[in-house]
Amino acid sequence: MPRSMGYFRMLACVVVVVGWVAVEAVRGAEAAPVLAGTIEPAYEWEYSTGVLWKVGGGATPLSYRLLPQILSLKIPPIFERPWQGGTLVMRSRFSLLLEPIVRGPENYFVGVAAAGEVEWRHPSRRIDVFFASGGGFGWLDSKGYDVVGGQGQDFNLIWLIHAGLRYRTLSDWRWSAGLYFQHISNRGMNKINPGLNALGPTLGLSRRF
Repeated sequence: MPRSMGYFRMLACVVVVVGWVAVEAVRGAEAAPVLAGTIEPAYEWEYSTGVLWKVGGGATPLSYRLLPQILSLKIPPIFERPWQGGTLVMRSRFSLLLEPIVRGPENYFVGVAAAGEVEWRHPSRRIDVFFASGGGFGWLDSKGYDVVGGQGQDFNLIWLIHAGLRYRTLSDWRWSAGLYFQHISNRGMNKINPGLNALGPTLGLSRRF
């Protein structure tokens, strides 16, 4: 079976599982009591882990696989408004990125990123649907001068998109499942700049304080 077909089937399975979790979470949230009058903490720590595969054209022809480990701090909302029966919230998150590269000429990527995040919070306060986009910078052990298709220099810029669903447990922990896209490039600062587009599923755990 071609490798691309295997990746497609794996990604399809992840989408099915995330969809099933979303349906069950919504059912549970609809049955849960609304926590009226409760003031929730404004800050939040979140740890996410996942696996990303190189996708798309216009970047390196090499096959890559990364294992992102993401530690994020989210600050209090800058915008909050009722919408579609729930609450629409906008806030910022700041992340430390530690990403072993388990397939590809390089071995790691380490960086920092900032992103704006939009959340829709279910009226039960048990479910959040989120979408985040932002950018940052970091370093990897570039191999572009030794391997064709490798990255040309250690310092690189990144752009990311992260979307998914969070579910709050009775103990106030929040579990999340999502899809994460990341683009790594030196933006022409080096003559070797194949770039890397990567996409894959994530799982996360967070708590507000």
